[in-house]
Amino acid sequence: MAFLEVKNIKKKFGSNEVLKDISFSLEKGEVLAIIGSSGSGKTTLLRCLNFLEKADDGVISVDGNLLFDGSDRSTTSDKNIRRKRLHFGLVFQSFNLFPQYTALKNIMLAPEMLLKERAKKEKLSAHQKREEHEKIVAHAKELLDSVGLSAKEKSYPCELSGGQCQRVAIARALALSPDVLCFDEPTSALDPELTGEVLRVIRNLKSSDRTMIVVTHEMEFARNVADKVIFMSDGVIEEAGTPEEVFDNPKSERTREFLNRPGF
Repeated sequence: MAFLEVKNIKKKFGSNEVLKDISFSLEKGEVLAIIGSSGSGKTTLLRCLNFLEKADDGVISVDGNLLFDGSDRSTTSDKNIRRKRLHFGLVFQSFNLFPQYTALKNIMLAPEMLLKERAKKEKLSAHQKREEHEKIVAHAKELLDSVGLSAKEKSYPCELSGGQCQRVAIARALALSPDVLCFDEPTSALDPELTGEVLRVIRNLKSSDRTMIVVTHEMEFARNVADKVIFMSDGVIEEAGTPEEVFDNPKSERTREFLNRPGF
């Protein structure tokens, strides 16, 4: 069984069928690039994987654990969804940092919230809570350093460039050590120079044990970094394969038209 299994995912908004029976799988440590025109369903697919949207049907499992089954209500309750969302990390195209918090605090927020829940449930002592909080601070600082921003831990989002904000967002997504790290057009709001700095960070994240899904319009990045590429069109997977198969020998006419557009 693959590390990530996505089967027959469907999603409608009213009468608009945005995802039509989407299926794919990833092994642990693989990087998937999803490409396609605006409106093809790429972002909705990511949001369904991260449980920010609830799919109408289909199955999602990670490392053999069933996270979602559209036919089983026990996997679709709000309580279960919040817990299972922790398996995925998501980096948004517009950063979505909290402007009132420093870079370091933005990274610490989610772990701190989980610590509060755990402390209440397990009745941790003040000493235990203090120790756990110190671990959260240390980990957040390590993550900031890993994206090259250790000197910016006290800076607020308004004091950072777009590329720096996106790197903080990447560190934040890593804070809970998700099984699958997802990126939704992480460079679309950046100019070319800042795009390069963010893509370098994502490249450096690639490792044998980090599974990633990147929705992107950066074709060279997809070609050079991804292990698998999916081309989506009108809510379906029009073509899937290795970068060489999709970019150098596309079988679908829609894929060829997309890749032959000016600028690609």
